[in-house]
Amino acid sequence: IYVYNPMLVLVNPQPLELQSRTGTRTVATAVACHHSEKAATMPITWHTLHHSALSTRDLYALLELRSRVFVVEQNCAYQDVDGQDLSADTHHLLARQDGQLLAYLRLLDPSTQGGEVVIGRVLTAPAARGSGLGHALMEHAIEACTRLWPGRPIYLSAQAHLQGYYGRYGFLAVTEPYLEDNIPHIGMRRAVA
Repeated sequence: IYVYNPMLVLVNPQPLELQSRTGTRTVATAVACHHSEKAATMPITWHTLHHSALSTRDLYALLELRSRVFVVEQNCAYQDVDGQDLSADTHHLLARQDGQLLAYLRLLDPSTQGGEVVIGRVLTAPAARGSGLGHALMEHAIEACTRLWPGRPIYLSAQAHLQGYYGRYGFLAVTEPYLEDNIPHIGMRRAVA
């Protein structure tokens, strides 16, 4: 059992297939809410969306959460909107619960990234940290990469202190540590399976 916060407990960390729609794959992880005697299950829905399928609300929610985490929380003034969110075959992976965006990452098209899929902007909302949701996010990301771009290696620029975390998913360091926006990072790659 993973605790989201005093109000939420993850009761089933395994994703369950709910439905498939064109351009979207939706699965859920059950979460029990304990704010009343009667626990209600609120699923986490996962959406892998091509940038052209993002609604205005989706785009606003992901940009707001990225700004909250990367600019405000990490106290790092940088240009987050970099021109890649809506280009080529970029996809966005969103995890929502009850309409709230809890986890997110971006998948950049290998045709624009030297032949590698690039995972970036990986985040979990502060309220959902410590719940195991980040692990589910990486599992969904790897599945989406292999489904959308089979046979392609996956690259990410990890904050250096997370090297071991990404190593659990088969990512190996391929660069020396470097500073990106004054935060130590390391380039990591997951070879084609």
